[in-house]
Amino acid sequence: MKNGYHAEDSCKIFNNVDIGNNTIIEGPSILGKAPRGHQPGELKLTIGNDSIVRPFTTIYAGSQIGHHFQTGQGASIREDNIIGDHVSVGTNAVLEFGNRVGNRVRIHSCCFLEMVTIEDDVFIGPNVVFTDDPHPMNCPKYKECLGGVTVKKLVRIGANCTLLPGVVVGENSLIGAGSVVVRDIPPNSVAAGSPAKVIKNINELKCEPGFFKKPYDWPPYQ
Repeated sequence: MKNGYHAEDSCKIFNNVDIGNNTIIEGPSILGKAPRGHQPGELKLTIGNDSIVRPFTTIYAGSQIGHHFQTGQGASIREDNIIGDHVSVGTNAVLEFGNRVGNRVRIHSCCFLEMVTIEDDVFIGPNVVFTDDPHPMNCPKYKECLGGVTVKKLVRIGANCTLLPGVVVGENSLIGAGSVVVRDIPPNSVAAGSPAKVIKNINELKCEPGFFKKPYDWPPYQ
């Protein structure tokens, strides 16, 4: 136990890393790795209380992560990520730079995010890809076209979806598994397909087993 947290001996923790109380770092993991163009210890990494970082995770310096955070094995989190409380990042998920993630968000295994804004209480299924590049980086106007996805609160995104740069998924919407989202999705919508199209209102969904009057009547993901 070091300063209120526990890190296994096989972990590499750089200087200027602030780890909260009761947090467990399982090895081998790397925390505070300097991003390109920076020296070790130059940028700060913060991880909140009561968190679990599982083996083979790498979290770069220059990010801020809240309390009750957890990763699966092999997660990669780059610099300039701001992540709220009660967030789960699954096995082999990749968070590149510039993501803004709210509270009570679940990002499942093998997802890819870059410059994505995710509001509170969002569920993202496995293998979801958020794109931010509308064309290859060798275009002279590349930086002017760059833009990530925005996901409003209470959204659920099914497995194997792809979301194109700049789209906005409206509050309390559901994106069906395997969809390709190429344009904005209105709030309270069910959308599916390639390209994804709105097929009904969220209030039209039924709980097929009959356990609830309608799906998502229970509290958001914790």
